[in-house]
Formats: sequence, structure tokens, C-alpha cells
Amino acid sequence: MAMRKVYSEIKGMKVKEVPNYVKPMLSMDYVKKAFQKGLDNYNSKYIQTDAIQPLYHVCFGGMVFSYLVALPNERRHLEHQQHAKEHGHH
Repeated sequence: MAMRKVYSEIKGMKVKEVPNYVKPMLSMDYVKKAFQKGLDNYNSKYIQTDAIQPLYHVCFGGMVFSYLVALPNERRHLEHQQHAKEHGHH
């Protein structure tokens, strides 16, 4: 939703105006404030309402994290298996 707002604001600008619009958004202070605002919104939307979604977010986030951690090892295994198949090894 925020990206749509940024896009609609940038769409009406000239190319020379875009860096002056985007540069403040890349500052550390802006990022910290945006992150804090996101946490506050998450807290009010899910935590304060005793919703079950945070549990789902933790479970699915854990699965994605586990997959990403195991991915390099799995890719090495598959590359080794492909290499062995090409060279006639087991």
C-alpha cells in the first residue's frame, strides 16, 4: 500500500525532482521511524486484539527461515549429484 502511494507521488514528478523526494526516505532516521510505525500498527492490529495471526506469522516465518538456512546446503548437494551423474559416478 505504501509503495502505491510513493509511486503515485513520483508519477507526477519530473525526473530531476525524484532524487530530492527519495533521498530523505533513505535516511536512517526515516527508516527507524517507519519501522517503529509498522511495529505500532502491528501491535494495535494483532497483539491488542488477541488475534491468532501472530502465531501463524511466527510459524510460517520459522518455516521460511529454516528453508533459507538449508537452501545453500541443498543446492550443493544437488550440484554434486548432477556432477556425479554427468561423470558416471554414483
